[in-house]
Amino acid sequence: MQIIENLKIKEKIYIEKLDNGLTVMILPKNNIQKKYVMWGVNFGSIDNHFINPDNNQEIQIPDGVAHFLEHKMFEQKSGVNSLDKLSSLGVDANAYTTNDYTTYLFECNDNFYEALDELMDYVQNPYYTDENVEKEKGIIAQEIKMYEDHPFWQVYLNALKCLYKNNPVKIDIAGDVESINGINKEILYNCYNTFYTPSNMLMILCGDFYPEELLKEVKKRIINNENKGIIKRIYPNEPEEINQKEKIVEMEVNNPLFVIAFKDIVLENKTEQVKKHIAIEILLYMLLGKSSTLYKKLYNEGLIMAEPDLDYEFSKEYAHITISGQSNNPKKLVEYFIEEIEKIKQNGLDEQQFKRIKKKILGDYITEYNDISSIARMLMSDYFKGINSFDYIENHSQVSKEYTQKILTEIFNTEKMVVSIVKGK
Repeated sequence: MQIIENLKIKEKIYIEKLDNGLTVMILPKNNIQKKYVMWGVNFGSIDNHFINPDNNQEIQIPDGVAHFLEHKMFEQKSGVNSLDKLSSLGVDANAYTTNDYTTYLFECNDNFYEALDELMDYVQNPYYTDENVEKEKGIIAQEIKMYEDHPFWQVYLNALKCLYKNNPVKIDIAGDVESINGINKEILYNCYNTFYTPSNMLMILCGDFYPEELLKEVKKRIINNENKGIIKRIYPNEPEEINQKEKIVEMEVNNPLFVIAFKDIVLENKTEQVKKHIAIEILLYMLLGKSSTLYKKLYNEGLIMAEPDLDYEFSKEYAHITISGQSNNPKKLVEYFIEEIEKIKQNGLDEQQFKRIKKKILGDYITEYNDISSIARMLMSDYFKGINSFDYIENHSQVSKEYTQKILTEIFNTEKMVVSIVKGK
């Protein structure tokens, strides 16, 4: 078993790659009662075009299959729903699908091994029929329509549509009503058999565990499926330039919503990608964090309701910055934001502000390790990006003011910037 240790935060991750290809990560947290488990598969909404490893044929599937499959995993042949069974054990269980992966999880204080039995049973034993697939279409169609009427989701999705011309990240994770109508049990089994193989999965367990003993328990419950190796995924070519500059729609909202987004490129070098991520986080807080000059100006002029959400999302196939919030005059807010970027590009970053925000970012990274659900989610997300989560703490000190200024010039470029607005009818 490999052990990765970070002395700065005094944490160890025990990692074992099983014979069938499954990677297991165990992060022991002594003297805490809560236990948290995630079992993730590297199959997300953008994986709709791939080569079937069994027959080497190219396959294009409808949008929304990964999300649909996640919904169907809980229904068992016995007629029992695994979510209900886990709830009866006093266990908080859930699942979610992202652009890049799907994960099944539970959190508990007691009945841990009973819950692990159920998790590892339903994830390894899919049950799809014509009837239960048709029934699920109606449920997911309602979910899709609900999000179509959700202003906060629409303003974000429209920003992605402005950023990307071809990349499937711009498509709703659940697909649309038309695409899910094209899903059947054969497609679900084909995708399950292709992607839900141990070598394409990661299990993370956080809690008061003895890693060696816990690993034995996990191995007992594993079905030894064939290791199919790397899955060949096919993604469309995406130009570096944005798709369109702006999208404004009308919906039922009290105050207009906005998303300002910047398109970025993904670096092959993962250490450099981590450094860039840290620099972008620092810049976002310096530009529009609650203590920034611009935020105070916007707030005093009534142009912003609260601190905006500041985010940098990336995977192996896409990268972008999003700044989202509410404003009674988003156009004016965008003008001020562009002015602030240009001013900082000309005058340089303020030394004291840079040091203070950089220290805050490090504090945020360290604090994440206090909560086992945050740890598990972070490890899962970073693993499927090809990143070791400890690298953020290790590389933090290497992010200089000069490097951050360079990132500001490269990425906060108005030619790569889009604006999405939802205003009232």
